[in-house]
Amino acid sequence: MALTEQAAAAATTAPRVGAQGSRGPGAGAAAGTAAGAEGILRRQAQRESAARTYARSLPIVPVRARGLTIEGADGRRYLDCLSGAGTLALGHNHPVVLEAIRGVLDSGAPLHVLDLATPVKDAFTTELFANLPAGLASDARIQFCGPAGTDAVEAALKLVRTATGRTGLLTFTGAYHGMTAGALDASGGAGDVRVTRLPYPQDYRCPFGVGGAEGARLGARWTESLLDDPKGGVPTPAAMIVEPVQGEGGVNPSPDAWLRRMREITAARGIPLIADEVQTGVGRTGAFWGVDHAGVVPDVMVLSKAIGGSLPLAVIVYRAELDVWAPGAHAGTFRGNQLAMAAGTATLAYVRQNGLAERAAALGERMLSALRDLASAHPCIGDVRGRGLMLGVELVDPDTGAAAPVFAAAVRQECLARGLIVELGGRHSTVVRLLPPLTLTDEQATAVLDRLADAIPAAARRPH
Repeated sequence: MALTEQAAAAATTAPRVGAQGSRGPGAGAAAGTAAGAEGILRRQAQRESAARTYARSLPIVPVRARGLTIEGADGRRYLDCLSGAGTLALGHNHPVVLEAIRGVLDSGAPLHVLDLATPVKDAFTTELFANLPAGLASDARIQFCGPAGTDAVEAALKLVRTATGRTGLLTFTGAYHGMTAGALDASGGAGDVRVTRLPYPQDYRCPFGVGGAEGARLGARWTESLLDDPKGGVPTPAAMIVEPVQGEGGVNPSPDAWLRRMREITAARGIPLIADEVQTGVGRTGAFWGVDHAGVVPDVMVLSKAIGGSLPLAVIVYRAELDVWAPGAHAGTFRGNQLAMAAGTATLAYVRQNGLAERAAALGERMLSALRDLASAHPCIGDVRGRGLMLGVELVDPDTGAAAPVFAAAVRQECLARGLIVELGGRHSTVVRLLPPLTLTDEQATAVLDRLADAIPAAARRPH
């Protein structure tokens, strides 16, 4: 298996979690052995594709989980700040999610229904529409897509191209919209002649070198110039697609004023605005949807991850006037995932009823403050940023300020050795990303920060 010695060691030395997580039912029995876990990991490396990702940096074998905590096959326990790449809004195996799933299973309802109407689907759609931005919910349509967010992105692109009769697409540097062909074209790092990439505003690595409101203003001005210049080489596109906070791109929140300006620019030119809320939705950023911070109502919203309550589900919601495609224009065998819809309904309702978006905003601000204090003590932390419980810590060479990917990988390994699961993103994979569940307690937040604070100097002591 292509694992470093340090990563392999991390899998077998991570401490057990004390007060930060509780064992689930039956957890007193041994979950397995270190030898058994090693065998599973070895067989995975022999059998699975070279394209596997998380398994390379997280050599653990999860067998039990509850809330923030995962227990491996060897009995070791971890605080999970990856949360299924943001999928687990309520953490692992939340009681309301389990109850919803059991309810469907016990009812005898069909589990596979293609796109037929069911009471479960009706309840999900009703709860989802109740939480949409009011300006969209009042006149919206929903398309159930294949079970992954990338399929929903494909559906959104197909929708706007059909509705407008145009093919071009405006997207942003650092974007990530999925792994299928069209979604990859819209993401940073891939290329298609139909895609025009615009600068995404950042303070720390501003493409114009100024940051702040001025950097965002220049980015908006650049967008207007391209669209309005008949010799600019950018014909009127089918849509603009934007993440309210770039996740894989390094946890870059869009300034509210800039996002409002993007809405004004697109609306004035008849260009549909697609908000990719796959990772930012359902309270993650401190509002129910990332666009809510700016008060923006997009023409299309792409939703997945948390809306399925930990199970596969993806939809697009869009203005009725765009609903001009023919029956079967976008389909898929697994559009009718009844268990995911039930789990999603329970999750959406729980987040709404318990004010978890507001909780994420308050706790996220406290965590950002603590991370900034940590940055002041460690010059290897170039920047701290985020919104709600979507947080990023960019690691750099303290002497030059350059990206430090080897050091960032070492920090991730040291986190794992301390029982903390994090992932990397951003330029050269140098941003430690924290995506804890919205149910995170103050005590758990402190434990997460303490372990990260221990991991950074430990990684710095390693030879690089």
